[in-house]
Amino acid sequence: VSVGAHKNGKVVDVANALDGDGPFSPERSGGLPTGALVKACFSGKYTQAEVGKMLNGNGGFNAYVGSNDMRDLIKMIEEGDKKAEAVVDAFHYQLCKEIGAMSVVLGGKVDQIILTGGIAYSAKTQADMKNAVEWIAPVTVYPGEDELLALAQGALRVMNGEEEAKVYPDKDYHKMFVGEVIKVLVKE
Repeated sequence: VSVGAHKNGKVVDVANALDGDGPFSPERSGGLPTGALVKACFSGKYTQAEVGKMLNGNGGFNAYVGSNDMRDLIKMIEEGDKKAEAVVDAFHYQLCKEIGAMSVVLGGKVDQIILTGGIAYSAKTQADMKNAVEWIAPVTVYPGEDELLALAQGALRVMNGEEEAKVYPDKDYHKMFVGEVIKVLVKE
């Protein structure tokens, strides 16, 4: 789960859960209190690999309810599971908070908020997100995980000479990753 600010066709900022930024996700812890993390790392209870797995793989939804699948959490909610409901609500809260932050990055000039990925199939996610952030800009939902296809098609266009590869020499490459859950777009 990443929340990215896009301006003039470029990613200008991103909260990237792979690096521990931003909201938690189905398998990643997202941002954590650094003091508690340092304490856990030096407690002697965990190896570096174990801490890494807690942050990426066994974090997020997995850590809270034992599943990384939003469909499972929605089913749990429908069956009355208050913990699953709290996890989904917290997840949506953190996503919305990050959208607000990216809106500030864009100087409040936001044209569109786009929700993508598998989680975007969830009617609860769609409704919660729209209710919370539609005052910033219209929300469009494109459910599904099409980013790998888009990356492959882009690579083919470069290899076929139809397009030049874009290089961002002044940026950290790890910050350029956008897992495409939410894009905050702006026009100039």
